[in-house]
Amino acid sequence: MRSSQLLKGVLDIAVMAALSRRELYGLELLERLRAEGLTPLGDPSVYGVLRRLEQDGLVTSRLQPSASGPARKYYSITPTGRADLDAADAEWSRLARVVDRLLEMRNQREQH
Repeated sequence: MRSSQLLKGVLDIAVMAALSRRELYGLELLERLRAEGLTPLGDPSVYGVLRRLEQDGLVTSRLQPSASGPARKYYSITPTGRADLDAADAEWSRLARVVDRLLEMRNQREQH
């Protein structure tokens, strides 16, 4: 399975988790996600997720003038987004435990 397929399924969670610490502008968010190891991540993916999250009321944005060029669009998570992230965190933890158990069983069988 390609890592990009896995990433697509959890990108919303990763974006909201990054924004839960502080507001970030788009490129800063992309760089943060890549620095954390999401290297196959492209600009269109992140900006598409941000647009959708904003339409869903999970993220909000504001324009801030920049001395070094055009205004930057800063994104922050909303209270509804935080609640959604909390639920996603719990579900992710549950799924990770299930997958870990299945992989562990597979590895034990291969050792015998």
